[in-house]
Amino acid sequence: MIENKNILLCVTGGIAVYKAVALVSKLSQAGATVKVVMTDSAKEFVQPLSFQVMSKNDVYFDTFDEKDSRVIAHIDLADWADLVVVAPATANVIGKLANGIADDMVTTILLATEADVWIAPAMNVHMYSHPAVVRNIERLYLDGYRFIEPSEGFLACGYVGKGRLEEPERITELVCQYFNEMNDQPLKGKKVVITAGPTRERIDPVRYISNFSSGKMGYAMAAAAQKLGAETVLISGPVELPIPTGVQIIRVESAAEMYDAMLSQYDDANIVVKSAAVADYRPKSVHAQKMKKKEGDDVLELERTTDILKSLGKRKEQQLLIGFAAETMDVIAYGEKKLESKNLDYIIVNDVTDPSGGFGSDTNVVTLLSREGEAIPFSAMPKEQLATCLFETILQQESSKLHDR
Repeated sequence: MIENKNILLCVTGGIAVYKAVALVSKLSQAGATVKVVMTDSAKEFVQPLSFQVMSKNDVYFDTFDEKDSRVIAHIDLADWADLVVVAPATANVIGKLANGIADDMVTTILLATEADVWIAPAMNVHMYSHPAVVRNIERLYLDGYRFIEPSEGFLACGYVGKGRLEEPERITELVCQYFNEMNDQPLKGKKVVITAGPTRERIDPVRYISNFSSGKMGYAMAAAAQKLGAETVLISGPVELPIPTGVQIIRVESAAEMYDAMLSQYDDANIVVKSAAVADYRPKSVHAQKMKKKEGDDVLELERTTDILKSLGKRKEQQLLIGFAAETMDVIAYGEKKLESKNLDYIIVNDVTDPSGGFGSDTNVVTLLSREGEAIPFSAMPKEQLATCLFETILQQESSKLHDR
């Protein structure tokens, strides 16, 4: 149930507006306080009075109609909402939002709110698949908006296909699920810093030393921490992965840049997860121009990079410090050695030669080692699922300690 939650429903113009009336009713029955904002096009399909009756609240549609002179209506509504749902969402409003256009009350509120925004598209099947609409949806997804996918079926235009607004009952179910998950956030109020991906150590303007790390495990850990309520900072090497929603990202290239970024975030962190595959060596000299091929062999002189994890272990105060170790042999033995030598609380070890958990794989199989001598194996599973399992396991053991961190 969603008792006392404030939900702002933004209704845009389309035949599916009639479903939005039912959605207000369902959300209200579930205990939410619902306020409705309509576009002018939406009013062509359903009168504001219908939403007023169902919500028992004023309905808003004019940016300049200030119902309460003590506040600015569109800002007040943006701040009031615990969740904003745009249903139905037309191709027009999706395009406006993707390009930062605010020319009516709905789009102005959407740019002003800091609440999560869910978008439930409803339109003709060909409109939904148009490259511009697809592009705008992708842009909004990367910006942190979430979508309630339309269902397939008979559309008002006569076509059969994907474009029907999801049923009010299903949207209400998703909203209830969202708030239930929000209530179960053991990391709320905690700061989690995670490193991910490889580093690149430049040889010259066109060559570098790196490794095969894809960053997928680190990004999965960041997504899991965010879902568990943490303020999450992701320090990422050069990878092409979507940024998890709500996660602050700091992009770096070299081991030195990753070290500096980590130090800037370390002192007030509660949990640090070092999952990046940082280069152990870098060229001693970086050539300003491309090295030209010459006869015979050549020698590239290398020097050690800073051991970031060991440095963090030396500086550790209240932080819970978690490392990753990708090995190819004697995985547990090497993990235990690093756990001790780098002053870690936990280390997650895996054999990268295992086809179920190597670099670039969508799954992983690991063992969690603790300072208390525990070794907890996790069988092969998707990295997103594994990340959640790892956090939940660690939090079960650290709940009392984390309360004081």
